[in-house]
Amino acid sequence: MRVTPGTIIEMYTEDCFGGAVTGQETLPSQVCIFPFLNPVSGPIYVEGAMPGDTLAVHFIEIEPARDWAVSSTFPHFGALTTTHQTAMLHDALEERVWRYDVDKKNRTVTYNATKGNYSVSMPLDPMHGTVGVAPGGFEARATITPDAHGGNMDTPELRAGTTAYFGVNHDGALLAIGDGHCRQGEGESIGTAVESAMNTVIVVDVIKNQGTAWPRIENDLAIMSTGSTRPLEDAYRISQHDLVTWVAQDSKMDTLDALQLISQIGTAPVGNVVDPNYTFVSMVEKKYLPNKTVYGGMHDKLRSISRDYLKNK
Repeated sequence: MRVTPGTIIEMYTEDCFGGAVTGQETLPSQVCIFPFLNPVSGPIYVEGAMPGDTLAVHFIEIEPARDWAVSSTFPHFGALTTTHQTAMLHDALEERVWRYDVDKKNRTVTYNATKGNYSVSMPLDPMHGTVGVAPGGFEARATITPDAHGGNMDTPELRAGTTAYFGVNHDGALLAIGDGHCRQGEGESIGTAVESAMNTVIVVDVIKNQGTAWPRIENDLAIMSTGSTRPLEDAYRISQHDLVTWVAQDSKMDTLDALQLISQIGTAPVGNVVDPNYTFVSMVEKKYLPNKTVYGGMHDKLRSISRDYLKNK
């Protein structure tokens, strides 16, 4: 698909299981075929996006496409089990599926224990775990792996009302989106979130001649930098380095002054600690910054387009 900057795109994304896991009787290892996991919708070719530019992606709306969602353990995947990269002699965790009820009207998802009768409703907070552009150097990457191009960062911050910024590595950027979550805790420690197909609306734009080394996120209140690698502390360092240097450059601050400011008022939520690369997010509220406008006010521009779309929907 080819679009011009400023285009509003309505899209459907399937869940990370490709819709094959529907309940306790459909274990992922039995119904999913590797490597056909974590499908994404795309690529979207954005006219005028060239290497050295930045692609801006604003999420206007993210809504579950079904009235149910699933989560699961998966053999040798997750933060608290033996994996290919964390080899242990003990067996992997038991494979199990949890089915959630999704109530879009009341904006809740309901957890039901698989052993026992406990259930509890939690806020519906839709987001996309996987958002990214084509990697650099003509490299092919699995959609499950986050890196400098974006990918499977699994941060709950990628919700409606946010703008994500990606450095363009290939003509057209080649944007892809998937892995919708009805909600997710920070870290996604079990390896999956509340997974659901999504009906998503975005608007895209291009910031010419301004590169972005690592994916960045902006909402009405804060700016955020991401870092994805292993070990986890290096993902933290990447995100902190990017945020500090971003604030120093845009606000014309001394680097150590920016570091001191971020160190005392910034926050650093974990994205994922389960994927081939881990993800950290470092953020600071814009009200504490000398310069509260980044990327020439792109977020505010796309936010205005979003409001008009939703008003006329």
